[in-house]
Amino acid sequence: MMKLTNSITKTLFQKIKNISNSSKPPFSSSSLYKSIPKEKVDCLVIGAGIVGIAIAKELSVNHCREVLVVDSAPIFGTGTSSRNSEVIHAAIYYPPNTLKAAFCFRGKELLYKYCKDHEIPHKQIGKLIVATGLSEVPKLTALMTRGIQNGVEGLRMMEGYEATTLEPELQCVKALWSPSSGIVDSHSLMLSLVGEAESHGTTFSYNTAVIGGHIEGSQIQIHVSGSNAIANWNGTSELDSELILIPKLVVNSAGLSAPAIAKRMKGLPDGIIPASRYARGCYFTLSNTESPFKHLIYPIPEVGGLGVHVTLYLNGQVKFGPDVEWIKGIDDIPSFLNMFDYSVHEDRAKQFYPAIRKYYPGLKDGSLEPGYAGIRPKLSGPEEGPTDFVVQGEDIHGISGLVSLFGIESPGLTSSMAIAEHVAAKLLK
Repeated sequence: MMKLTNSITKTLFQKIKNISNSSKPPFSSSSLYKSIPKEKVDCLVIGAGIVGIAIAKELSVNHCREVLVVDSAPIFGTGTSSRNSEVIHAAIYYPPNTLKAAFCFRGKELLYKYCKDHEIPHKQIGKLIVATGLSEVPKLTALMTRGIQNGVEGLRMMEGYEATTLEPELQCVKALWSPSSGIVDSHSLMLSLVGEAESHGTTFSYNTAVIGGHIEGSQIQIHVSGSNAIANWNGTSELDSELILIPKLVVNSAGLSAPAIAKRMKGLPDGIIPASRYARGCYFTLSNTESPFKHLIYPIPEVGGLGVHVTLYLNGQVKFGPDVEWIKGIDDIPSFLNMFDYSVHEDRAKQFYPAIRKYYPGLKDGSLEPGYAGIRPKLSGPEEGPTDFVVQGEDIHGISGLVSLFGIESPGLTSSMAIAEHVAAKLLK
């Protein structure tokens, strides 16, 4: 389960192995912390998605720290990291001087370099953001202005006929060309980062769920339980830990469950933890036809997302998505264990056809097949404006050695290595 390549004790390994295999209900009665086994670790990263993995690699490779990564899933990258468009964004959409703009711009450079140096499958294929009617042209112009403010190079506004020379199947009145946008094999990327982190002493423990924590003195202590134990929880007894980890540094990069975990950390101010909003997005693939596009095609952004767009797999196959479906009523346990509904129903294609035909009128009936779905870890709902990434350190919550990440949705994949740099700098200042 874990690779013992650092000085984390064999006792810790055995205890985590025991709880990750356990199906017994989690130990209850939080007043009895003293009776729960405790182990000290150097750096703890909660969540083995692309961001958590990048942070582990940054801390172990570039700062020689001993890192333990825990995740409730049986393997890395099972959540949002593997259920997205796999696009390398250019930093066009995000307001200047925001974390999204800065991390996306810096992360794009780091990501392209890493992929080239480590032979990760990727392609810089470029993107066309299209206005399909005259009413959308001002919004397209505003996106170009924003991209230029963010430092994006090579942006160019095209007339519709110019865009169709690049993409004959495309229909639009104007298009914004972004040459630095691309696609990446996210699984190969994560696999490479995990391997590099492990080779520098990082330990990954799967089927291991963080269910909360508490502050003792000035030290944060993290409560851990086996994923099987949580899955078998009766829902009425108090949920508590089988093991307490005492890290010098801890990063909450748990993605969809990051706010729920933070709310269960006793001593962390409740008022600073943002509310969770979940937006489900489905993808459909184009079947029985040669790919009509060679570049990424995006409509004008919509509330909650970037619109149902064209993304290409590295083999050239086309997928469309994601749409936006707001989800309510998610409690802690489903988010801890990623127990979301990821099914894609065929009848949802009825909403895709008219959206896609605005820029691809040649789409034939019956040519869309259900692909996959993902969940966006959002911090704002459908009636609210977009929000920035939230990175909370000691300056916000007053707890030394803790950094919490909230709302790491798109462009999280592109930004992952830049986020890792930022988190390491915050922890090690």
